[in-house]
Amino acid sequence: MAASPAIHTAAAPLSHLAQRAGTALAGWPPALVTAVLVIGAILLAWALQALLVRVVPRRIISRRHGLDRLMERLPRPLFLGLAVVLLGAVVPATSLSHPAKLVALEALSAAFMLLLGWGVLIAIDLLTERELARHHATIQSDPMARKHATQWQVLRRATHVLTVLVALAAALMAFPGVRAYGVSLLASAGAAGLVVGLAARPVLSNLIAGIQIAITQPLRIEDAVVINGQWGWIEEITATYVVVRIWNWQRLVVPLAWLLENPFQNWTRDSAELIGTVHWHVDYTTPVDVLRRKLDEIVRATPLWNGKVAVLQVTHALPQTMELRALVSANDSGAAWDLRCYVREKMLAFLQADYPHALPKQRLELTGRGQETAKTPADAVAA
Repeated sequence: MAASPAIHTAAAPLSHLAQRAGTALAGWPPALVTAVLVIGAILLAWALQALLVRVVPRRIISRRHGLDRLMERLPRPLFLGLAVVLLGAVVPATSLSHPAKLVALEALSAAFMLLLGWGVLIAIDLLTERELARHHATIQSDPMARKHATQWQVLRRATHVLTVLVALAAALMAFPGVRAYGVSLLASAGAAGLVVGLAARPVLSNLIAGIQIAITQPLRIEDAVVINGQWGWIEEITATYVVVRIWNWQRLVVPLAWLLENPFQNWTRDSAELIGTVHWHVDYTTPVDVLRRKLDEIVRATPLWNGKVAVLQVTHALPQTMELRALVSANDSGAAWDLRCYVREKMLAFLQADYPHALPKQRLELTGRGQETAKTPADAVAA
């Protein structure tokens, strides 16, 4: 009896051994022969799996080959694959009826195709993990490393979806009834496909958006972004959504299609380097040149500064105070935030210690009959 193509090809070398075992047990009760063959196939699969996973790898591979992760995930799918192949070899030698053998072989063929899909998923995951590990240490400061990680993560999930669909389709095709009805269903598949397509439009649009993001790279893994007023880093890009790690450790989940239809800020699109801003409101009598020299002294004393930009300017003249703005540069968004806080604290401490009169104050002017009126800093300086 011919098995279905997938299991027939895989189990053909062992079929004659199963037939010989069935012939040797010809005098036994049919149910016992079937049980012995099935249990023997499962035990043989377990023994082969143990030999391949526990004995052979210790002698021929080591961790320097990068196969330790493979050996962690290999045992279960390997055992199931061996069991399916060996069962496919012994089913023709059992005492089952002809229709029962056909059903069993069809089910084993479907299981074989699903296991092949599982193996492909494992291979994709291991390959992606290896590629991502190569640039993990430099991903924050290297735009090419972020681009590389984004492409691998998005394409991994896209290939996962494609692999699952192909494996399911191949498993269903193992049953002749599905193949027979498939042709007759083509006429109605157009209308049904239109209905399903409309119902699944959000999912499909996000999948397509994921492919677009992998190709065009508007954002990448560990990019610093501002989305809907929330500042954080791109932590994960799936097939349908993006996970943003906000500064307070919360997670913002954004659909991919939304990102392509709405504006957002990407602070590290071309380079991880950023210029941070620090603002102070000080009195009009504050010596700005002294503060410029102090800013230079502050940034030079911390490794957070990358040595490129350190500028102090008067940006506004308000009725009561003048506004100072410092521009300081850092290698990445995290360092830029810490540098801004550091400069702000040190400059305030300097003003409090050496120029307390420079801090914002409210001036009053005494007039006749005990009345007091507010006086602007400019008026006070002129007086």
